[in-house]
Amino acid sequence: MMKLAENGVDCFLLEMPYNMAIFGINRADDVMEEYDYEHWYIAGHSLGGAMAASYAAGNTDKLEGVILLAAYATKDLGELAVLSIYGSNDGVLSMEKVEAGREYSANYTEICIEGGCHAWFGYYGEQDGDGMASISREEQWQQTVDAVLDIF
Repeated sequence: MMKLAENGVDCFLLEMPYNMAIFGINRADDVMEEYDYEHWYIAGHSLGGAMAASYAAGNTDKLEGVILLAAYATKDLGELAVLSIYGSNDGVLSMEKVEAGREYSANYTEICIEGGCHAWFGYYGEQDGDGMASISREEQWQQTVDAVLDIF
């Protein structure tokens, strides 16, 4: 998020109850009511991405798109732009669910970061079951930022 902000993209990191997005799925409403932007995108990593996609499915009239970081949609997102990014060495993400999630958007773009892993989208250390990254965290972040700026 900081790298996106450095490139002129306003970003909001929302605290979730118990650090679990499933308990705060509508928290984006508060931010959207407080700020007056013409275009809104929602993003999330892992379970946070699944919850962002779930929120987006119920709020397609408020959003332009969804950015999924090592995550997937489980509901119809209609015409919303969807950018799905994951690492080739991700040992956590279910690729079967990513494949199924492709069908939920008419405007879907998918990018695989070669050498990236699940945990490198954040800054919380290694994650059980994840693969080993063959690129640095900073390189994965930069490729993610470049992809977001190119698409949106």
